[in-house]
Amino acid sequence: MRDLVALPKAHLHLHFTGSMRPATLAELAQAKGVRLPAALLDDDPLHVPYDARGWFRFQRLYDAARTVVRDEATMRRVISEAVADDAAEGSVRLEIQVDPTTYAPHVGGITAAVQIVLDEARVASAAHQIEVGVVLAASRLRHPMDARTVARLAARYAGSGPGEVVGFGLSNDERRGDTATFAAAFAIAARAGLALVPHAGELLGPDHVDQVLDHLHPHRLGHGVRCAEDPRVLERVVRDQVVLEVCPASNVSLGVYHELAQVPLATLVAAGAQVALAADDPLLFRSRLVDQYTTAREVLGFDDAGLADLARASVRASQAGHTAKATALTRIDAWLAAPAPGVVHQRQHTVREPVVT
Repeated sequence: MRDLVALPKAHLHLHFTGSMRPATLAELAQAKGVRLPAALLDDDPLHVPYDARGWFRFQRLYDAARTVVRDEATMRRVISEAVADDAAEGSVRLEIQVDPTTYAPHVGGITAAVQIVLDEARVASAAHQIEVGVVLAASRLRHPMDARTVARLAARYAGSGPGEVVGFGLSNDERRGDTATFAAAFAIAARAGLALVPHAGELLGPDHVDQVLDHLHPHRLGHGVRCAEDPRVLERVVRDQVVLEVCPASNVSLGVYHELAQVPLATLVAAGAQVALAADDPLLFRSRLVDQYTTAREVLGFDDAGLADLARASVRASQAGHTAKATALTRIDAWLAAPAPGVVHQRQHTVREPVVT
């Protein structure tokens, strides 16, 4: 078994506020006089009885964390620390997702919010030697016209270099809103050449994955694990070469599966799906990117060759340039070709009791 930190990988599903370090959240709350729910400072914020509500608790805690992110300096700090943490875990590419409408009222508008994120992403890319792209995401809780506004802004700043917008997403509770009504926003993003990366297939099953494929034509799906429940839908995902951003800790913490062993990662890969492991919201799930690879190894039965394949899929699915991808893939090959050391780097990994949505 080789060191998972040393495995080059791309991180394609990480939310802005959800990337925050717990210690940073506590420090900012104290400095700003913000009173946080006690659970946010626990070792496991989403550890509740199995018959409790999962998504409701998650959203309440996430919204509480956002209350400390109300100025430019804090936004920059969140980005800088997220990039530093990913670099320390062996990421060579990070595509961080942000809904700019959430932070716009505190920094002079939606355009200013985007410019702050993009500028700090460029600074952090250079400082930590890791390419950082930004995914702008609309929210299912807002009107589809708001999604078009975000899509137009994403198109305005579209590019492939560090600190540019590389994708357009649709986040929040996938049970809310009518997926078809967001199609116009995704068409705007598609014309700008952006990666289309909506959430689907976690809180809802394969029928909703079908709807997202029909109306939004994604390149990647945030989560997508539940397409494993329907062989026809899974076959469609494979045929259409839609990459799945699988976040095992998220699936269990939100009650989608009772335990990590039930996450159908092996089923998806065996069917030919391209899977990029991701951490989603480490602030809430207390589980970072390397932890997801540790789960794949220790719980889901992936050997080092299988882990290297997952890392390759993440790099290929990223919006990095051709040269950067080729370099990363060569480094992954070297990681796998090197003799396995006698001592394995271990990350603390806790299997949680799930909660129900």
